[in-house]
Amino acid sequence: MEHVLGIDVGTGGTRALLVDRSGAICGSATCEHVPFASPRTGWAEQDPEDWWQAAGKAVRGALEQAPQAKVACVGLAGQMHGAVLLDAADQVLRPAIIWCDQRSAQQCDWLNSMVGEQRIIELTSNPALTNFTLTKLLWVRDREPEVWKRFQRLLLPKDYVRLRMTGEHAMDVADASGTLMLDVAHRRWSEEMLSLAGIPPSSVPRLYESPEICARVSPAGAAHLGLSAGTPVVAGAGDQAGGAVGMGIVRAGAISATIGTSGVVFAATDNPAMDVKGRVHTFCHAVPGRWHVMGVTQAAGLSLRWIRGLLENSTSISYDQLTREAAQAPAGSDGVLWTPYLMGERTPHLDPSARATLTGLAASHTRAHMVRAVLEGVAFSLKDTFALFREMGVPVSKIRLGGGGARSPLWGQIQADVYGSEVEILRAEEGAAYGAGLLAAVGARFWNSVEEACDAVVEVERQIRPEAAAARVMVEQYERYRQIYPALKFFAPRG
Repeated sequence: MEHVLGIDVGTGGTRALLVDRSGAICGSATCEHVPFASPRTGWAEQDPEDWWQAAGKAVRGALEQAPQAKVACVGLAGQMHGAVLLDAADQVLRPAIIWCDQRSAQQCDWLNSMVGEQRIIELTSNPALTNFTLTKLLWVRDREPEVWKRFQRLLLPKDYVRLRMTGEHAMDVADASGTLMLDVAHRRWSEEMLSLAGIPPSSVPRLYESPEICARVSPAGAAHLGLSAGTPVVAGAGDQAGGAVGMGIVRAGAISATIGTSGVVFAATDNPAMDVKGRVHTFCHAVPGRWHVMGVTQAAGLSLRWIRGLLENSTSISYDQLTREAAQAPAGSDGVLWTPYLMGERTPHLDPSARATLTGLAASHTRAHMVRAVLEGVAFSLKDTFALFREMGVPVSKIRLGGGGARSPLWGQIQADVYGSEVEILRAEEGAAYGAGLLAAVGARFWNSVEEACDAVVEVERQIRPEAAAARVMVEQYERYRQIYPALKFFAPRG
């Protein structure tokens, strides 16, 4: 029986899923990555070779669970914005500077002065931010001239894995949207932006739509992964667009709120809707002819991981234990508030120097209050995006939860209470790897379109409604939350 393979090259690990013609998962495996290096405050780097080795282990692990499966097509998803710099022989020149890295504030300032803030938004539908790939390239140009002299080609993380898998340089328009070099409205590289920034057009790869076949597995890739040489590979998508496909967020009005290492509120749109201040991202969707807007919380699940790491005997405390304990604290955490700015913040502040705070503490507060405050603070940060969607007139007809925010009953209820809206939990939420599999299935003609695939396989298991009393508390607590950032901005370190 024919299957497709979805691979997600995440921050913490690479996941592979084997999906059959009905959309059922027949095999899955994950291989963790070495934790990203942070040699200086705000820096984040990974070794691309680690992604490739993890992909080999994850794919082989998934294939072992269905040894008779014939893989008809492969799809890739992955962490966005990471800069993989290659030389003329496709050798990696330095560790990849990944999505959450904040070192390029000076390069953002340079772009804004040279090009103009509004002109950048006109050209790319987005502002210059430290997270975007272009600013990372400019940092290397400015700080590592010997590396820059040898630089010939740029790839994003999943596209580097595809290079090793197929020998081909390719990128999809959804993931390319996060480079700050794409003309998002017209789904093509912005020649003017490349020229103004001094980036050679030859350094960026050919663009494809996400379900479009762009390469085939090479003999070397086949040997590493356990696949057949010649297996077609679709362009795939960045993890957010890929995850949205896996959740059925493919038509206007459908919204997802996903909590992984970062947190994302994602809305599909029929046109490239933009915030004139650039507080949300406007990107091409993995669905041909559609776009999406999304707000990003830099440290969502990372906030919970961070506080867990501070607790005594943290290695013996599971996240489930922490959230069960947090459920004993009341809604609003008796006044304790968390702002999740451990890695600066994108939406709505666009401030790489923002810093996290835990405020309102008293001697009576316990670990449960602090953990619950972290869960609530992440939800408040995500709610900031919903407020911007209202300003922009982006329709919201249904909200689906993904990631850790969907798997935790408490975090799911907190989100319903904070958003003041019913939220949906899917029967099987497998994230970006599943979306990559569905894109591969469209490439293999299991279905004729991404929408048709999602209609066939994505099922809602249950709804969570807001609890009236808790929702009222959250309205008041959110207003207090919104006052913290402007009050403390003056004290945040710069640079």
